[in-house]
Parts: sequence; C-alpha cells; structure tokens
Amino acid sequence: MRAMGSRRLPLILPVILLPALIGCSRSDAPSPPPPLSPAALEAVAERPGIGRERLARAVDALFTAPDAAETRAVIVMKDGRIVAERYAPGYHENTRFISWSMAKTVTAVMIGMLVSDGRLRLDETAPVPAWQRPGDPRGEITLRQLLQMRSGLRHVEAEGEPFATDTARMLFLDGRDDTAAYAEAQPLEAEPGARFEYSSATSIILSDLAARALTTSAAPAERRRVVQDYLRTRLFDPIGMTSIVPEFDAAGTLLGGSLMHATARDWARFGEFLRNRGAIKGAQLVPTTWIDFMVRPSPRNPGYGAHVWLNRPQAGDDDVQWPGAPRSTFSMNGHLGQFVAVAPSKGLVVVRLGKTAEGAHAPVRAAMARIIQLYPDKTAQQKDQTP
Repeated sequence: MRAMGSRRLPLILPVILLPALIGCSRSDAPSPPPPLSPAALEAVAERPGIGRERLARAVDALFTAPDAAETRAVIVMKDGRIVAERYAPGYHENTRFISWSMAKTVTAVMIGMLVSDGRLRLDETAPVPAWQRPGDPRGEITLRQLLQMRSGLRHVEAEGEPFATDTARMLFLDGRDDTAAYAEAQPLEAEPGARFEYSSATSIILSDLAARALTTSAAPAERRRVVQDYLRTRLFDPIGMTSIVPEFDAAGTLLGGSLMHATARDWARFGEFLRNRGAIKGAQLVPTTWIDFMVRPSPRNPGYGAHVWLNRPQAGDDDVQWPGAPRSTFSMNGHLGQFVAVAPSKGLVVVRLGKTAEGAHAPVRAAMARIIQLYPDKTAQQKDQTP
C-alpha cells in the first residue's frame, strides 16, 4: 500500500497545484483595454480603412489622456474622406476655431498665388517702402527669406514676459492699429538670410506686401476688401472653406500670422488641398512647384520650410514634430496646440484643435503621430497589390 501511495503522489501533485498555476498565468497576462464609450466608437466611420476600434482608441486618447488636454476637436481625413470626427462637449462641426499660427501657411499660399500671377517675385528684394532708402540694409531682404523665417529682422516671438514680446506688442498693444508699420520698423539683428528666427511679424510683412500687390490705395477699407476678395475667390471658395473668417487690423492689413477662424472641417479641407499639392477637384489653384517649395527644408532650419513645419530635426534640436510618422509629413502648427498634420505618403490629414499650454505639446503630437502610424504607407500597399 505504501508503494502504491508513493507512486500516485507525482500524479496528484499537478492536480493540486493546477489552480495556483492558473492564477499565476492570469495575473501575468496583460489586462484587456477598457471598453470604449459609445461616443468614441460613433466618432469613427464604419470603414475607416483600418480597424475601426483601433482608430477609435487612438482618437479617444487625444480626449482622455491627461497629457493631451484640452482637446476640443479631432478630424482624420483619409484620401479626402472624413473617417473620424469628434468634438469635446460645447463644440461641434459649426464651431469656428482660431488658427493662431496655422494662419501663416494660408498666408504663404496667398503669396504663392501672387508670385504665380506675376505681382510678386520670390528672389527679388521685398518691396517694402520703409526699406527702400539708400543705404538701408533691410532693402536686401528677399521674399524667399521672409517665407523661410530668415529675414534677419530683430524679433522676440514668445520668450520672457508675454506682454513684453514683439508678437504681443504688435498684435495687442502699441502696434495693434498698424501691425505692418510695427513689424517693418524693426532693425536687423543678423545679415539677411543668415539665421532662422521664427516670427509672426514676418507673416504680417507678407500680408502687407499682398495688399500692396493688389491695390495702390492706402485706405484701410480698400486694403481689406481686395485681400478678402482675393482669398475668397482664388482660395477659400474653390476649396470649400465657407466658414473661414480672417481678421484685419485698423490699417487694413491681414493678420496673416495669427488670426483666422474656421471650422475643424475647413481646416481639414485646407490640409487636403496641401496634400494634393495645391489642387482641388482637378483645378490647380497654386503651382505644384510652390507647394514643393513650401515643404522643402530651409537652408537655416531643416525642420522648417516656407511657413510650414517639417518632420525633421529642428535647428539645434534632435526632436522631430511627428515621431514615427513618415519623413514627408508636414504640418501647420498654432499656439496652444492647434495642428493640421499632413502625411502625403499615407493619404492622411489629421486635425487637432484645443488649448494646451506651451511647452506641453509633445504628447499631443505623439498621439496624433500614432494615428498616422496606424495606416500603411500607400506606396507599400501598391507594391503588395502588384501581381
């Protein structure tokens, strides 16, 4: 009997230990993701081109992750079709969202149209009357240098006390009635073309040049009218941006570096227009070569083009705008976390609008980049489908 009991013991032990083993394996297994809210899933189209739940979770992270706060609107557009659209409480498809510096890219496209029309020239000195006096070194600044943020003009964009910056003074304090006069009065602090200096004043100078190219009148109402009409008929109406409202100062200068208001859908439409290299429904609104110029690295900052941010390391910094996204990705970036990211190789436009403190945008961009990563590269798809 003892011999039989000793032989059975090895067989009984696994049975005794089985519950403990099962418990260990369960505790080590990753927890399943929490269930999605109905709003999160409903925000995504039935067939978004990838797994619907995967996209819904990626979009949801922009609304629920603490380091992504405060997201107010997200749109994902794939090959010109909205596949995800979601808003925070209090916002909706008809809400106009402020552009902040995303307006700079719109201004650059307007300048491209004027260059195409022959009214401005990219590599000639900028026709700013205040710079034309004999011996004024600012008379050497070209349109190209202004677009690439390397004019050499003195400027403080955002450092230090907010209301001591040139941007705040120009827009809201002593320069607000004539922003172009404030911007164009600044002296050089570097040789034109020699140094990258991000500057909202530069976009104001470009806006002034646009008005001067369209009218010889100095009357504010006329300057405002000709620029509004030009933007509306040549750009906004063809794209379908019916909601957009640009702001002007008291001198009739477009506040083209900071203040345009449009719905999230219209910002997505503009991103799609850029993805299609300046074309809409077969109509080429601005030459493809101009969009190519805008997304080409500046000589003084590989992470910046012509009023467009590129997915490359910034000057003096190893960080990229959209980690893990294709190198060809570019974006319109605005104060407090306004972003329109365009990934041409994936057929994607991703819009995020909200209010996130300066210096805290990296998690937001990373969350948007994860949405871009979900989609396969279109060139890879084409190779897979080749017989």
